[in-house]
Amino acid sequence: MRTLSVDLGTRSYPIHIGPGLRNRRDLMAPHIDGRQVMIVTNQTIAPLYLRDLVATLDGFEVSTSVIADGETYKNLTTMETLIENLLRVPCDRKVTLVALGGGVIGDITGFVAGCYQRGVPFIQIPTTLLAQVDSSVGGKTAVNSALGKNMIGMFYQPRCVIADTDVLHTLPARELSAGFAEVIKTALIRDRQFFDWLEEYAQAVLALEADALTRTIEQCCRIKAAVVSEDEREQGVRALLNLGHTFGHAIETGLGHGRWLHGEAVGAGMCMAADMSVRSGLLDEASRQRIESLIRSAGLPSRSPGKIDQARMLKLMRVDKKVEDGAIKLVLLRAIGDALISGEYDSDMLVATLESMREESSTA
Repeated sequence: MRTLSVDLGTRSYPIHIGPGLRNRRDLMAPHIDGRQVMIVTNQTIAPLYLRDLVATLDGFEVSTSVIADGETYKNLTTMETLIENLLRVPCDRKVTLVALGGGVIGDITGFVAGCYQRGVPFIQIPTTLLAQVDSSVGGKTAVNSALGKNMIGMFYQPRCVIADTDVLHTLPARELSAGFAEVIKTALIRDRQFFDWLEEYAQAVLALEADALTRTIEQCCRIKAAVVSEDEREQGVRALLNLGHTFGHAIETGLGHGRWLHGEAVGAGMCMAADMSVRSGLLDEASRQRIESLIRSAGLPSRSPGKIDQARMLKLMRVDKKVEDGAIKLVLLRAIGDALISGEYDSDMLVATLESMREESSTA
């Protein structure tokens, strides 16, 4: 087991990474304040892992909430259902929520934890690669609106993160590829050597080879923990973690949440950000080609879907958390491993990127 820390003073918490951790009572119990625990999971994960986790927490008063699987259900309606489940038990203000699932489960459980009785503890047990390398760490919690992704939420940190690498063996290949998009993003913003390593070992990670997988999760969590410790509420450097996301969120909203996986949209979004960086004179063409090659090798799209034209993309990008005073802030690249936040760019270049980086046709 590898253990890292997100350093936030009295709210610091550990990230445990390794095989066989999801049923380690000794890792969870110190972070459970009272007698009550509610596990939140989905209909895909529940048959695989829920019974064992309930048994692990024997001695606590454990209740469960199982919701439908998918980004489509990451909304206020589901959130209300979860809060009503807590009230029906009834759960007091010392209840601890446990998020057993991927990014959707982690995001919505964290948001419910932050709202229920003005805040109760929660624990993250991420079950997808995307959640283990990114979304479970850092305390971003949210639900979607039909008009925009993650526009309703708060920063609310977990008590601990338990990333069991064994659970990734049940993931479909598409989910693994989607998670790998966030791995590439992490390397692009802050670690050129990690990017170089990924070019050589990407297929080993996607094949879930133990050493490559553990190194990847640990390095991503190490980088994110450092960024979050420096800038918890995204007032500065943490915004770099949004590389590809302004484009990607527009794709997800434009298609309808759940049509593309989040990581797939981010993969295309990173290619678009790289293209915009080249047009702006920041990034060299050879680096752009390396970025696109790695994204494609992971089975990720490198273009936005053809059914969303550039005018629609631009409109959707304006409904984004990175918009300030009407200006769309973009994360661009000076080099692999060196990112910057920019609101000062030629708008014609952005339009050119949106137009040139569309698929010629799309059935998405």
